[in-house]
Amino acid sequence: MRAFTLLAAAAFTAFATPAFADGLVENVNGITLDKDGKLIRFSAILIDKEGKVSQLLTSKEKAPKQLDFRHDGRGLTMLPGLIDAHGHVMGLGFAALTLDLSATNSLEEAQAAIKAYAAKYPDRRWIVGRGWNQEKWRLGRFPTAADLDAVVADRPVWLERVDGHAGWANSRAMEVSGVTTASKSPPGGRIEMAGGKPSGIFVDAASELVTKHIPAPKPAERDLALAEAQQALLSVGVTAIADMGTTIEDWQSYRRAGDAGWLSVRIFGYAGGIDNMVAIAGPRPTPWLYEDKLRLGGVKLYLDGALGSRGAWLKKPYADAPGQTGLSFLASAEIRNLMVRASMDGFQTAVHAIGDAANADAIGAVEDLAETYTGDRRWRIEHVQIVDPVDLPRLANHGIIASMQPVHQTSDRQMAEVRLGLDRLAGAYAWNSILKAGGRLAFGSDTPVESPNPFMGLAAAITREDEKGEPFGGWMPAERVSREQALAGFTIGAAYAAFAEGRFGSLTAGHRADFILVDTDPLLATPAQIRSTIVKEAWVGGRPVFNRENKNEAVKPGEAESR
Repeated sequence: MRAFTLLAAAAFTAFATPAFADGLVENVNGITLDKDGKLIRFSAILIDKEGKVSQLLTSKEKAPKQLDFRHDGRGLTMLPGLIDAHGHVMGLGFAALTLDLSATNSLEEAQAAIKAYAAKYPDRRWIVGRGWNQEKWRLGRFPTAADLDAVVADRPVWLERVDGHAGWANSRAMEVSGVTTASKSPPGGRIEMAGGKPSGIFVDAASELVTKHIPAPKPAERDLALAEAQQALLSVGVTAIADMGTTIEDWQSYRRAGDAGWLSVRIFGYAGGIDNMVAIAGPRPTPWLYEDKLRLGGVKLYLDGALGSRGAWLKKPYADAPGQTGLSFLASAEIRNLMVRASMDGFQTAVHAIGDAANADAIGAVEDLAETYTGDRRWRIEHVQIVDPVDLPRLANHGIIASMQPVHQTSDRQMAEVRLGLDRLAGAYAWNSILKAGGRLAFGSDTPVESPNPFMGLAAAITREDEKGEPFGGWMPAERVSREQALAGFTIGAAYAAFAEGRFGSLTAGHRADFILVDTDPLLATPAQIRSTIVKEAWVGGRPVFNRENKNEAVKPGEAESR
């Protein structure tokens, strides 16, 4: 496993600073937002013995003389630790440990990668991975079992699409899973057919026909995946993440890390369905654990699939598939019943909705429940990608939070044009319209669907352009947001969305001293410079947990207790 710094105490050795000390980090270009989104600049930060911010200092103010430690920020830009409002922690970790096809640009490249991986790991009973994208390959169709059989036929192969809403199986995997020409598509899913038999593609709920036969990872493998995920997040400046779809097995790994002292990234979990919610938390949300490192406070529910697999639920048929309107996973009464079940016990609901029909139904469910379940509920809708313009103003009602991923717009814009047609894009990825209507935004990445790098999201949010600067001037540029609004989406907005605004997300007094030191000022740099930002250091709770230049204090799961 790659070397990485996970344990705060170990990382502190590199800085020769004691844990929970009064300290000063100085000589920085400090940037933060207050609770109202007002920009604050500073040159030094005082940290108290609890690992919280006690004061921000400007260059004209003198620091106290009695300090336990001083750290030179070397003129780097200090930002609050960035928060990913929607990601999949264990998915990110396992993506680093299994076959990753996200960099492939053609079916032939993918086949070569699959063949090489199978040769490298001859003892693995299943070949498992993710990241394929037939749209990126410009294949003009879904890949098939025959495409896989051509490179691996002797072992079952299962590969998730980049969005996680479809899977690709070879013939051996279908044989082991008992999938035949007589197999029927389950509710909320679709078995793609070719010539009267399953083609090898399973969309959304149909994927379970195969995945239930894949051997479950062992606890040690889960811990290794968590370690990989933490390294990946910290290295790009993410110090906290909303984990969407937390399972009881995921939670047990997080607890093992917390108990052993190597949980560095703050994780606020949203259980993967009601059963996981009850198994993890029981009758009410958990308290914050491990000095605000871990909490299960909500539940993730699915209304539809994704655009790439034509599973997003639309009001009108797909422009490139006239007979299809996507998949509705739950009837209107069912989604409301599940939201009631969660709300009765004080859990926050986060509803996945991508298509305009799904978003309309999610908004309607909130409107129906808000009259009964009053107070500060912070109803979340995840993705909010395609919204009928008539429904956009409704997102400002009842405290709805639009949890969105800016990089989806730059990745999906050409596909969205094909899937919907140009005349149905007015409410697509409509960040600015939501803000102008009075709605709230929280920004994330949906990692591992996209890179966890938040600086890619910041650049996309302010430009609506991809890494190549296309399209020039931005795609539907009226939906761009300001630099401060983009930063808010990854800090105070993301914290607010998880009921964490009093704990982290801002570097104002009383908040946990979670911050990063980077080589770029995102409020002044060009979009290209923002995308190429390098994170030099990451601190969580006033203690360093990542240092790009000093990797001598690497800690792996199981080593923490020996230190």
